[in-house]
Amino acid sequence: MSDIKKDHSIGEGTGAVTGAVTGAVVGSAAGPVGSAVGAVVGGVVGAKAGGAVAEAVNPTEYVDHFRSRYQAADYYDDRREWRDYEPAYRHSYEAYNRYPGERFDDIEDKLEREWAETRAESRLAWNEARDAARDGWHYIERRMPGDFDRDGR
Repeated sequence: MSDIKKDHSIGEGTGAVTGAVTGAVVGSAAGPVGSAVGAVVGGVVGAKAGGAVAEAVNPTEYVDHFRSRYQAADYYDDRREWRDYEPAYRHSYEAYNRYPGERFDDIEDKLEREWAETRAESRLAWNEARDAARDGWHYIERRMPGDFDRDGR
């Protein structure tokens, strides 16, 4: 996945931005000061979560894993190529940083809406990409310490 950076700091940066925005929105209920405090706290927590994903899952190994195995997956369609499936795996990798601690099934609607923008040149519709995205999500989840999303896996 050429778009996934090898530098693990990208995970922290993504997590920090996501956490800061979430913290600011939640903190806004307490006014401008609450919004500012929420952004700072959310940024710190988000950076830790994003960094945890980047440390647990090396982006290069993630790509290599799926590139070498996607054709053996149950969802593989031999009329499709790596360039069709790669964006689904990338989508999961990036989304796992945006939605730390979430379960795939709980955010699938969001992932589906985002697919139109993240699919790049993939010929897969969401219903064709879903299982590859789920596979990528669970790959990351299994490598996270503990039960990161609290689903018992």
